[in-house]
Amino acid sequence: MLQRSFLAVLGGVLLTASFEPIAFAWLLPFGVASFALLTSGLSVRRSGVVGLVFGVAFYFSHIEWMRASIGPDAWLALSTVEALFYGLLGLAVPLLRRLPWWPVWLAAAWTTMETARSGWPFSGMPWGRLSFAAIDTPAAPAVAYVGMTGLSFLLALLGFLLARAVEDRSLPAVGALVAMCALVVVPAVFPWTVPETGKATVAVVQGNVPGPGNDILWDPRGVTQNHVDATVELAADVAAGNEPMPDFVLWPENSTAVDPFDDLPVSTGIQQAVQAIGVPVVVGGIVDDGPDHVLNQGIVWDPEAGAGDRYTKHHPVPYGEYIPFRDIWDPKFGQLALISRDMKSGTRTEPLRVAGVRVADAICFDVAYDDVMPPQVRDGAELLAVQTSNASFIFTHQIEQQFAITRLRAIEAGRWLTVASTNGRSGVIAPDGTVVATAPKLRTAVMVEEVGLASGLTPAMWLGPWPTRLFTGSTLAALVCGAIAYRRGREFAGPVEVPAKEPSDAC
Repeated sequence: MLQRSFLAVLGGVLLTASFEPIAFAWLLPFGVASFALLTSGLSVRRSGVVGLVFGVAFYFSHIEWMRASIGPDAWLALSTVEALFYGLLGLAVPLLRRLPWWPVWLAAAWTTMETARSGWPFSGMPWGRLSFAAIDTPAAPAVAYVGMTGLSFLLALLGFLLARAVEDRSLPAVGALVAMCALVVVPAVFPWTVPETGKATVAVVQGNVPGPGNDILWDPRGVTQNHVDATVELAADVAAGNEPMPDFVLWPENSTAVDPFDDLPVSTGIQQAVQAIGVPVVVGGIVDDGPDHVLNQGIVWDPEAGAGDRYTKHHPVPYGEYIPFRDIWDPKFGQLALISRDMKSGTRTEPLRVAGVRVADAICFDVAYDDVMPPQVRDGAELLAVQTSNASFIFTHQIEQQFAITRLRAIEAGRWLTVASTNGRSGVIAPDGTVVATAPKLRTAVMVEEVGLASGLTPAMWLGPWPTRLFTGSTLAALVCGAIAYRRGREFAGPVEVPAKEPSDAC
């Protein structure tokens, strides 16, 4: 058991290495396969322990960036909760192994586990889904066909078929593995493309953060002024013929961390920038919503009409942007004491209308959730936009992990994507995930790019939440069947009989 636990640590670290910043994605099937191999032949309880050890090794190392950026307490708490899900998956392995074609059912269970931990407790944590490691690999185009959930299933199945081939060493097992490899890369040969229906020119502004660069509240009005100055300078370049006139300008999340409707200098600065460029600016602002709540919003600021259409962040970060159950427990210590008001969640699924373009917006971690951008695309979004404030993580690997997820969203939707960050990493991404333009971190930069608009749907967008429902339903059914088979197997084994002693002549 000790040896298996040690190897489970290595397996979890292998899976971590598949993601940014190492990004050795070819290690992913080996990491997943190790989970199946190390839990093979164990009882339910022992398999759960090995699964938990694997999860601890993976998740504590995968989001190690949280330790340095948010704090060791938040890192320990979140990593522990997320690791528990891998322990629960380990408990299911002995049941699912009883079924024919167990790699399929175990892959469905892995995918269901990812879905569960990505949304619970509170808003969950989607970081570490297998699909997020696929960018810049032949498997990435498959996300346009099957979505993030479907791609996680395919990658999990690839890993578990590898485990079966190692165990069986039979021609059918090896053949199934080869066939799976071919299936995963077929979309790279025949990538899904959505026809463009128009063009737009977008200016992405990365204004930079004053001071140390990793604290948006060090000088919040200075952050806003940086974005105002960059936009005014862009207007001068447009007037001089050095840059094309954009249809609209995208600012990042927290381009104003002060309510622009209550703070006169901030609202005056925004209006100055909007009037100078003469086109709508999508501002990222923190807006008061009563004495106890705030909203994190993308606000379309028009030169004539002022503030108009808005998107509100769907997934505020628990213990980062709000305190769950504050009426029961209201901490007044450490970093938690700084969260004096709770951020409310948005529910909008209709795209923003910006200069006649329907834009699917996502704010920061929203990009990693399946219930934010895909519904807006199905509702007619022609272009994707991400507003993010990664200043807290600017000296960590979180930046590249989030950017990889963002690029996969462009492929999944078959849309161009523009991402504005306060000080990194901003960029413009083509529908095939190619980075067309990007800005250096910790610098003020403006990128003006022509992007395509599209209204068609990829198969992934058409399928919507159905892959998740399919894998969840099949996992529950497989667990029931596996539990019955497991119990019957134990009953069939029967009690261990102790042979009777032979009669002895000894007195």
